[in-house]
Amino acid sequence: MFHQTKVTAAAQASGLAVSGVSVSAGKTPIVKDLSFHAATGEMLAIIGPSGSGKTTLMKAMTGEMSYCGQITLAGLEVGDLAPEFMADMRAVLPQASQISFPLTASEVVGLGLIDRRRNRQERARRIAEALARVGLSGFEGRTYQDLSGGEQQRVQLARVLCQVWDPVPADGPPRWLFLDEPVSSLDIKHQYQIMRLAADYAERGGGVVAVMHDLNLTAAFADRALVMRDGTRLAFGARDEVMQPELLSRAYGFPLEILERRGSARPVIVPVEAD
Repeated sequence: MFHQTKVTAAAQASGLAVSGVSVSAGKTPIVKDLSFHAATGEMLAIIGPSGSGKTTLMKAMTGEMSYCGQITLAGLEVGDLAPEFMADMRAVLPQASQISFPLTASEVVGLGLIDRRRNRQERARRIAEALARVGLSGFEGRTYQDLSGGEQQRVQLARVLCQVWDPVPADGPPRWLFLDEPVSSLDIKHQYQIMRLAADYAERGGGVVAVMHDLNLTAAFADRALVMRDGTRLAFGARDEVMQPELLSRAYGFPLEILERRGSARPVIVPVEAD
């Protein structure tokens, strides 16, 4: 169940397919012969211990790093696509975004509006709606550097949403959100808000790939999970198949157990306390 590599023609035509992919930093191999696929309409979570190659894999999938093997998005080889074409197909939220200039939140979000044909009122309306979706209504005029780390992260997410606003555009394939640790700087309320927003994007027909450290949020929101360790695929499959205590304990090198909550379909993953 954890060794499924065959990608259907339908999934390849509209989804993400990674086949035999390896990525190196200089002469150091980081990702090693990795294969899996992700479908639109679902959220794929990439999990694993720090240093397992998750972010490097993300950069290869989004066209930011060269790779060996094959990565296709909507049937098109990522490494062959022009940056402007990729920008219309997918948006990327990195782990951290540094901005040196004193831009306002509105100006940062507006960087995601790649359609320059919009008039000023249309741009302002879209920016305000994007900020509202991430819980920052009224922040348009705030200077980015004056915001907290969590607020900056949500501004960046609003920018990403503006870039691929319609999950299923009328004139092209479904779009994708690639999110690298999207809730790392957020309090628990905003963690759930952002994860619900990402899940909604998938439910409306888009694709979502998220690098995650929080296993409980992964169990609550992901449809599929890829577990990485030392640059390789330890497991891939439906969330409930992959989120098993023996497998997760092996992945993280630490004993974990899964508790079932009465009246809830969402399990809780906790460390096993030493006697």
